[in-house]
Amino acid sequence: MTTITAPPTPLVRPPLLRRLAAEAVGTAALAAVVVGSGIRASALSADGGVRFLANVGASALALIVLIELLGPVSGGHFNPLVTAGAWWTGRRGGSGPSLPELAGYVGAQLVGAVAGTGLANAMFARPFVELSGQDRDGPALWLGEAVGTGVLLLVVFGLTAAGRGRLVPAAVGLWIGAACWATSSGSFANPAVTFGRALTDSYTGIAPGSVPGFVLAQLLGAAGGLTLVALLFGRGRRTSPKQVPSDARDLLEHR
Repeated sequence: MTTITAPPTPLVRPPLLRRLAAEAVGTAALAAVVVGSGIRASALSADGGVRFLANVGASALALIVLIELLGPVSGGHFNPLVTAGAWWTGRRGGSGPSLPELAGYVGAQLVGAVAGTGLANAMFARPFVELSGQDRDGPALWLGEAVGTGVLLLVVFGLTAAGRGRLVPAAVGLWIGAACWATSSGSFANPAVTFGRALTDSYTGIAPGSVPGFVLAQLLGAAGGLTLVALLFGRGRRTSPKQVPSDARDLLEHR
């Protein structure tokens, strides 16, 4: 284990506008990959398993890349529930976002999700906005969505609480890939991208009327995930899941 003989240099957070831009761009790119890979997979194969494998694989890989790329700028949340979790877990020590920052992040993520979905539609010669007709309702799907989202929050904030935040990008991608296969809902696990997916009548779409049920399940799952973090990891030293430059993360790891 590396020994630090001097205090680490304080980390300077980028300006809020830059962080919001990073969240919007990252969420847009994620939504574009989720929707675009679904459209591509549907065009290339009639086999449902092959379509799902392609869509899930592309989405999981995109998550890892985008969190690594934009994490040092904004934290690489791309998900209102991750931002809310960062606010909740960091509210006492001041390490998380403030309430105005939380609102800004959520707004940027929603704008990004809509823009990314529209971009994917346009890339495949579809209308920029087209409401989905794919109903996704029922207790089984809502339960699956709550489980997928809850474990996502447990992964992000559990690793952070354990001082292993450097593993978050890979762990998030791996968990989402696994959860898409393991849950009945396909583990959307993201209110912003869920809203965006209501604006594409393609393979990954969700009917607007199904969005409230999914989002409510995600909220309940997130609350359960954060409860498990407190239960399993306690309320000890905790850094927020804002991804910082790798050298600074190393300092945090070996402190």
